[in-house]
Amino acid sequence: MLELKIGGVPEHFNLPWRLAIEEGLFEKENIFLQWIDYAGGTGSMTKALREKELDLAICLTEGIIADIVAGNGAKIVKIYVKSPLTWGLYVKNDSPLRQTADLENKRIGISRLGSGSHLMAFVKARELGWNTEQMQFVALKNLQGIRVGIAQKQADWFMWEKVMTQPYVDSGELRLIDTCVTPWSCFVLVVREDTLQKCLSGIQKIARIINGYVKGFKQRPHIVELLAERYQIDLENTAHWLHQTHWAIDNFVSPQMISQVQQTLLELKIIQQIKPYEQIVQVLD
Repeated sequence: MLELKIGGVPEHFNLPWRLAIEEGLFEKENIFLQWIDYAGGTGSMTKALREKELDLAICLTEGIIADIVAGNGAKIVKIYVKSPLTWGLYVKNDSPLRQTADLENKRIGISRLGSGSHLMAFVKARELGWNTEQMQFVALKNLQGIRVGIAQKQADWFMWEKVMTQPYVDSGELRLIDTCVTPWSCFVLVVREDTLQKCLSGIQKIARIINGYVKGFKQRPHIVELLAERYQIDLENTAHWLHQTHWAIDNFVSPQMISQVQQTLLELKIIQQIKPYEQIVQVLD
């Protein structure tokens, strides 16, 4: 049996993987796929890929591309979630910061350098015309760490996926100031290059299984209730999110998207060069 480790954030986007594993779909193909939660997000998974603690990972598109350009020996094999990600900009509920303009030059809580919470702050700053060289970041490990950091005034504001953060707005802990939508597909499936070389047929099987699984995911009975229960999200917010979210059912990775992400990262000085498509993406048959 082929044994592989896959990582992803413990969030609603990844329920198809969790259910497919629980239902034994990979084991039927003689693949033992061990899921590992990474609350620290893409930054922690890029590190795990580099250190060979993971074989595969579900990463934010911009985060993994930046790390591949920086030398991570991994490749994107497919888009996982085609739709963009909606990020919220948050402050402590009693913060004197009231509007987006107030956040300029304030300390930004992030999970770690290279994470989506780090890179998307640059994207939002560029959109607003801020001087990105004056941005101040405080690494706080994960969403829980960021919430503590905001409460203890180690940081002034932060960005995180909107649906997962909504419960803390509803409870009165945080206040949503603005939103930012990624201009590209939000999640990709990434595989270490040495794993690809050794287990290409297994990776192709994994891609085929998850493509088939997500195809009917929205139509599963009681899926909204299951998502809401597992991830402690309000039913109405869950239904709205599910309607907006689209999973990829094929392995196509757009060269135009890879170029757009790299060009954005280059303009923000997050990467120093643009790599060819073939060095970032492994095309699966």
